[in-house]
Amino acid sequence: MANKDPVELIAGILVIIGGINWGLVGLLNLNLVEAIFGSFDPLAQIIYVLVGLSALYVAYAMYVKKK
Repeated sequence: MANKDPVELIAGILVIIGGINWGLVGLLNLNLVEAIFGSFDPLAQIIYVLVGLSALYVAYAMYVKKK
């Protein structure tokens, strides 16, 4: 983990945040991103997009590493 690419590290952190947020939505019906940034705040939308892009990046990185 010490030699991780910064982009990979940031993507991993965002995927973890997204997973925790979805876990809270499923368990407690609590959307942490909306609670912090508001439901229609452009910043919340940017966070959702970044989490989604991070998930795609992590999936791609896992696929490439398997080869």
